[in-house]
Amino acid sequence: MLSSQLNYTLTNLAEHLEYISHDKINRYLKNEKLTPRLLWENVKGLIEVNENAYIVFDDTVIDKRYALLYRDK
Repeated sequence: MLSSQLNYTLTNLAEHLEYISHDKINRYLKNEKLTPRLLWENVKGLIEVNENAYIVFDDTVIDKRYALLYRDK
């Protein structure tokens, strides 16, 4: 996923893909082993090198009140 100040959530992605649901994307991400090497191989051609630029990786997970409903599933 590309990061920006825009909405890049699973729900938003599913709303823009005609045949893919939020649940299908969620299952894929949960079951697939996405290694750093695999990620790099898929994005390195998209990165423009510039001495004034930087990349920030943030794996923060923010707990939500309604998330309690899904923990037992």
